[in-house]
Amino acid sequence: MLADMTAPTHGPDDPDGLSDRDRAVLAVERQSWAGPGAKERAIRERLGISPTRYYQLLNALLDDRRALAEDPVTVNRLRRVRDARRDRR
Repeated sequence: MLADMTAPTHGPDDPDGLSDRDRAVLAVERQSWAGPGAKERAIRERLGISPTRYYQLLNALLDDRRALAEDPVTVNRLRRVRDARRDRR
């Protein structure tokens, strides 16, 4: 497990870049998952946070320019999914 995944992350305008936790969240999201529950189990084991907290952090990362610079393919894919869900509501 990475160091203190529950610690606060950098602010959106912090020039230092993404925290280790933010990078780990993006790494989990890049993976594909075999079956139901596998991703949630990995979130708890690797990051030491609940899936609910994970999705809160992930959603915030989608609006962070540093996350876009770090992993544009993943961030843009997730933005499209989020926007499509919003449009259906």
